Amino acid sequence: MSAEVTTRSAQLGVIRGAALYVGALLGPGLLLVPALGVQAAGPASIIAWAGLLVLSAPLAITFAALGVRYPVSGGVSAYVRAGFGDAAAAVTGGWFVAAVIIGGYYVADLTGGGPTIAVGAAIAMFAIVLLTNALGLRLSSAFQLGLSSVLVAVMAVAIGVALPVKGGDNWTPFAPHGWLAIGTAANILVWLFVGWEAVAQLAGDFRNPSVNLPRAMAAAFAVVTVLYISLAVATIGVTGNSTSRVPLADLISVGFGRAGRDATAVLAVALTMGTMNVYIGGTAKLVKSLADQGALPRWLGGAERSVPLPPLVLFGATGILGLGALAAGWLNATDLVRATSSLFVAVYVLTIASAVRILRGRDRAIAASAVVMVAIIAAFSGWYALVPLVVVGLSLVQWYLHRRSPARGVGSS
Repeated sequence: MSAEVTTRSAQLGVIRGAALYVGALLGPGLLLVPALGVQAAGPASIIAWAGLLVLSAPLAITFAALGVRYPVSGGVSAYVRAGFGDAAAAVTGGWFVAAVIIGGYYVADLTGGGPTIAVGAAIAMFAIVLLTNALGLRLSSAFQLGLSSVLVAVMAVAIGVALPVKGGDNWTPFAPHGWLAIGTAANILVWLFVGWEAVAQLAGDFRNPSVNLPRAMAAAFAVVTVLYISLAVATIGVTGNSTSRVPLADLISVGFGRAGRDATAVLAVALTMGTMNVYIGGTAKLVKSLADQGALPRWLGGAERSVPLPPLVLFGATGILGLGALAAGWLNATDLVRATSSLFVAVYVLTIASAVRILRGRDRAIAASAVVMVAIIAAFSGWYALVPLVVVGLSLVQWYLHRRSPARGVGSS
């Protein structure tokens, strides 16, 4: 493990680290996922929000502890390797990379305006984010700080205007689809709570990670908790009886009318680019680490850089294919949300289970509570649980071929 610890000069402090956390959590799912949660469970979806916020605390603490103990570029894959070995690490890395690629397709579907405009806008955003990451972590983290600041400010204004006007509406019947629907809503809303693991992959780039990484996590957790509680109440009150698929636009329009809905298009760009920026940077480092270890094809490795280039080429190619599939109507946002959520839940289950094995004391107890809660959410994945199972098969095939390859040097793992 020590051989994987990064030797590059640290570039991230508390403020930029917190911005990366906020950007990873407050993504474009805010435009759609809250409405899907209300559709699944009605006002009772507020219980799913509350439960996921409770779950977020042990998740955040566990990933911060893992990031401090193992500040490696492999991130979640490296944590699983420490607890369960190479094969499990290959599977986890495959889940994570697949989730980011699928999530990128979903992001493109949110741009709206018809297939031609949507694809054109998505390609432009994708190109900008790939370029900022290709130029290095310092520029991409500064870019993220600006995006996160704009996002938090606009959300605070939108919720602050909408809550006094309609926050008490649409709360009956409270559980129109039954109490078990809360589990389904939680499985959908979990999309909004993934992100703690993304910044853990950048732990080696923090200055004094044992101090700055937990502080960045705590600051981000406080911001996200306040915003999510307010958003949950406002979404139910304002859009509970609405057929709109973009409830954040409805919240903004309460106080600002048509101009507010138009402004949401700009916000959607900031949300999309912010999330893409965080995940592309962190996942590019994970892809390189997996390629260097043989869990992915070797050509995805490449030279040492703050953000490796070959994975960016892969993301660009798969992104273009995904955008084409969305434009042709072969994919839709709802299925992509559920598929991506099932992949991230699978990553969380295995990573937190590994944390139970490798952490000690209070951190181990916290990880044990987290893995139980995540496993309960996983039980509501339905047939979307097949997605991580397919990735398991592909990842194990690649890992097996690597193990059988005569090119592996003596002592390689």
